[in-house]
Amino acid sequence: MVSSSSPSQSPTRDREACSRNDDFDPNRYVESSGLRIALASGLKIVACFVVMAITTAIWTGVMLLLLPWPYERIKQGNLYGHITGRILLWILGNPIKITGAEHANAKAIYICNHASPLDIFLVMWLTPLGTVGIAKKEIIWYPLFGQLYVLANHLRIDRSNPNAAIRSINEVRINRFGDDSVTIRRNLFSQVAKSVTKKDLSLIIFPEGTRSASGRLLPFKKGVVHIALQTKRPIVPIVITGTHRAWHKDSLKIRPAPLTVKFLPPIETQEWLPEKADSYLEMLRCLYVDNLPECQRPLN
Repeated sequence: MVSSSSPSQSPTRDREACSRNDDFDPNRYVESSGLRIALASGLKIVACFVVMAITTAIWTGVMLLLLPWPYERIKQGNLYGHITGRILLWILGNPIKITGAEHANAKAIYICNHASPLDIFLVMWLTPLGTVGIAKKEIIWYPLFGQLYVLANHLRIDRSNPNAAIRSINEVRINRFGDDSVTIRRNLFSQVAKSVTKKDLSLIIFPEGTRSASGRLLPFKKGVVHIALQTKRPIVPIVITGTHRAWHKDSLKIRPAPLTVKFLPPIETQEWLPEKADSYLEMLRCLYVDNLPECQRPLN
């Protein structure tokens, strides 16, 4: 279970309750399989889908009423994530331990490693109000979640076309700047930074850019550093472990593996310099290597 607290508690109280789970030991988990696990997984997934259908229907109505107020839709999207993510994790029943929750309320760029769909549920639940995400434009076709993501006014990027726009808080589009895709990508990051700064928002990014099939940390993309350089927002790393065991990529079987979420102290970026971007990126990745268990560290 996600602690002894009920799903209706606030995210802050939930985080505190999870953090008090002193008996938590992720090393106790032993991989298991069988018909009972498969049946339990199927029931949990159906229950999660039903819950998402209900909460999405409710918040879709709320978002439509708030169409003239983009910032209010962002906050409502976060509230939807807090409630829905918390309930889904309660249904799945994986033990969760959270540390460093005191760092989870600042206006910041939150970054997180990504190895399972469960990571999405966790960041939905744990990131503060006024946080927007960045996703590929195809997210609109994801059942239930994708349509609400768009209504919640979060950011979408066309990764297949470097000349395409980012659909942002103000529906800003990036025009073609010649054939230099590096320049275009930097202008894209600039638009993200301007939107985040203008609306006084936080940002959640998966710096690996994709989900790890093995659970091991992948190379980081430079986007997070470019955005930090322009927003001067602090970076709060979120280190998640165990989700790759609980829900494997391309699998519908949910396993009762324990999960840990660690918020590291904010990294100030006020004094960062563009010419040191590669060093900052390496520093961020090394933080994850140092805080992940051996089974999730990169092989090289």
